[in-house]
Amino acid sequence: MQDVVNETILGMEVEKGRWILIALGMVINLCLGTIYSWSVFVAPLTTYFTQTLGQTVTANEILLPFSVFLAFFAIAMPFTGKYIEQYGPRNITIVGGVLTGMGWLLASVSTSVPMLYIMYGIVGGIGVGIAYGVPVAVAARWFPDKRGLAVGLTVLGFGFSAFFTANIAGYLISAYGVMPTFRIFGIGFIILTILLALPLKFPRPGWVPMGWMPPAPKQGEQKACEMTRSQMIKTSSFYALWACYFIGCLAGLMAISIAKPAGTDVGIETGLATVLVGVFAIFNGFGRPVFGALTDRLTPRVTAMVSFSLIAMVSLLMWQIPTVPVYIIAFVVLWGCLGGWLAIAPTSCGTYFGTCDYPRCYGILFLAYGAGAIAGPQLAGFIKTSSGSYLGVFPYVLVLAVVGFIIAFVLLKPPKATHQQ
Repeated sequence: MQDVVNETILGMEVEKGRWILIALGMVINLCLGTIYSWSVFVAPLTTYFTQTLGQTVTANEILLPFSVFLAFFAIAMPFTGKYIEQYGPRNITIVGGVLTGMGWLLASVSTSVPMLYIMYGIVGGIGVGIAYGVPVAVAARWFPDKRGLAVGLTVLGFGFSAFFTANIAGYLISAYGVMPTFRIFGIGFIILTILLALPLKFPRPGWVPMGWMPPAPKQGEQKACEMTRSQMIKTSSFYALWACYFIGCLAGLMAISIAKPAGTDVGIETGLATVLVGVFAIFNGFGRPVFGALTDRLTPRVTAMVSFSLIAMVSLLMWQIPTVPVYIIAFVVLWGCLGGWLAIAPTSCGTYFGTCDYPRCYGILFLAYGAGAIAGPQLAGFIKTSSGSYLGVFPYVLVLAVVGFIIAFVLLKPPKATHQQ
């Protein structure tokens, strides 16, 4: 249309070139999402600190870097939104990618678990928090016609990451040791994210895909692309979405953080448990475009209820029938649903509150993920310490899923037109 004249993406017309930006964002998120391989590092780090350095560590302490990383990831997101607009997606992604790589590099020289919290958890987490929202915002801007699918494909890389990185990490740890593995990952992430960030950009103001018209809002609903962050936080829709996002992430991150040790609890050999973490990551990745597309088709409310129903069913099975087949099915679903929430929430944010202030709106919504990141793995570690088994986690996940379903059914609705600017 009028705004696409003379504009190209990597030398291609925008209707085709915008898909390249999705692919770039997917690979950037694949680098950023290596945190989901943390369960592969748990045993080697425990051995390193106890046997090599002679320190005593608990299950909670080794899981805490995972929580710190994800917490600072979430905390950094709301503060990054305005800078994406000010400095552009390319520059912000480069800054975030370099910090992420530095977090991994600095982790390789950690001589204590608290030092790992700072080097890996804080520095790396802030780096991911800066970079993660950029490809999501780029996808939301370039694909108003297929927002759920585009956002889901972009964040697919984050969830799919563990499929590659868990196995790569397992090989590198066995070949070189756990600390050199942190170093190798750090250098690789810095190089890759800088190169992949260079083509990222937003469309011109007012651009829409050729032949596409924004759908008219239903009676009483908010017109798209009208809410600022300050307007959004005054709506009940925001708090319902935040609560559902928190519960979905809390349940999912509890499961992801214990994927490997829970497998050994049901009798799976350690090497196979590592391989399965990578397999689960496939479903975490594909859960994102699948649930993103479902959000486009079924509405955020219905998609959220589908997710919570699946989580509840497999948690009940793991609680009552903790066998190897049930474990595999349950963790496929749990990883897939967590991935789904990383598409449901950003898609719902754009659907309910528009894209004019999207980076800042989704940034504040993403704090729900951070809260889940802090609470989930620590709750899992506490339950393991008190019950003696990671399988004690699943009754709690079942209750969370039921609460989430109720909130979605009763409260997760579009904002009313009375909040329109």
